[in-house]
Amino acid sequence: MIRRIIQIDEEKCNGCGACAEACHEGAIGMVNGKATLLRDDYCDGLGDCLPTCPTGAISFVEREVAAYDEKAVQENMRKKAKSNHAAVPHTGCPGSRMQRIQHSQETTPSARVQTESQLGQWPCQIKLVPTNAPYFDGAKLLITADCSAYAYARMHEDFMRGKITIIGCPKLDSIDYSEKLTQIIQNNNIQSVTVVRMEVPCCGGLELAAKKALQASGKFIPWQIVTISLDGKILE
Repeated sequence: MIRRIIQIDEEKCNGCGACAEACHEGAIGMVNGKATLLRDDYCDGLGDCLPTCPTGAISFVEREVAAYDEKAVQENMRKKAKSNHAAVPHTGCPGSRMQRIQHSQETTPSARVQTESQLGQWPCQIKLVPTNAPYFDGAKLLITADCSAYAYARMHEDFMRGKITIIGCPKLDSIDYSEKLTQIIQNNNIQSVTVVRMEVPCCGGLELAAKKALQASGKFIPWQIVTISLDGKILE
């Protein structure tokens, strides 16, 4: 039958997994870091997933698909609820997968060393900073994911020192930062841009926004992307 159903643009999908979490029927899942419509007959066409997508990767189309199977959806939800405490593969956002990270305690310093914060301005959230501020004039700009400061132990010393730091999470904020970052780069004398992101797919939204902003600004500025692993290492 021909009916309304969602369509996912893989090119726009940043792998945040928000749509998979919002889909109560279980029609959407994460496959190789991208949102995928798993079963046509699980999609009711109501579009609860649309508002959660920060990149606009989901839209409606009308095409020949199987009819919505409410009984199959209810049975699937019942099975999921029953196995909620069982060891099942994680099917949501890869960045939300639970895991324990073990660190060696052999290098623990014997004496507490007092360190100084390298945060050079306030506020620091991308959503809150103005697009034109005195501290942006001549600044080396650090755009970093919220989680990176907790994962990478030497964030202040290795990345924040001498830079203006702005932070964000494209998954939790559910917005495209590129427009605001474009204004910051266009309106100020930015000397360089460094992006520090985590290795999880949803962090790709931060990297993509920074790249789009650099291109849209029309300026030629030195830039680099640094990726941090979940266990706090810099990846090549």
